[in-house]
Amino acid sequence: MNRAAISTGLNFGLTSGVITTLGLIVGLHAGTNSMQAVVGGILTIAIADSMSDALGIHISKESEVSASKNEVWIATLVTFLTKMGMSLSFLVPILLLDLNKAITVSVAWGLTVIAALSYYLSRKSGESSLSVVGEHLTIAVAVIFATHYVGDWVAIRFG
Repeated sequence: MNRAAISTGLNFGLTSGVITTLGLIVGLHAGTNSMQAVVGGILTIAIADSMSDALGIHISKESEVSASKNEVWIATLVTFLTKMGMSLSFLVPILLLDLNKAITVSVAWGLTVIAALSYYLSRKSGESSLSVVGEHLTIAVAVIFATHYVGDWVAIRFG
């Protein structure tokens, strides 16, 4: 198997799975406080956004002159499966805990995944772990705050 294609799918799928799903569930929770909306959102992300991201990676890899068909399809499949699995992992706390606690656990889970992946990548590339982890966590936290406040605004405006 092609390690570069697998790495592309894993890194993109994990990152997108965390950021997209966290943004969605935090925003939906703030806007609706509805378990039904949050679960429906996670399932929708797991299917539609996983397929969308996989197609995006597929087309991106096809645009690389040096990428073989095998590399294109490996990156596509790994992206899809990783994004779907990561997104679906957020269902565990949502289904097992009170919604407010589940959102807190989900945020902690997502930030842990981002921190661990960032640490691994920084070590692999020889960059400063603190700066890479800090940069990636800052972006993730910005998404969480932004989607929370958008959810609040939706609740006020349309609730």
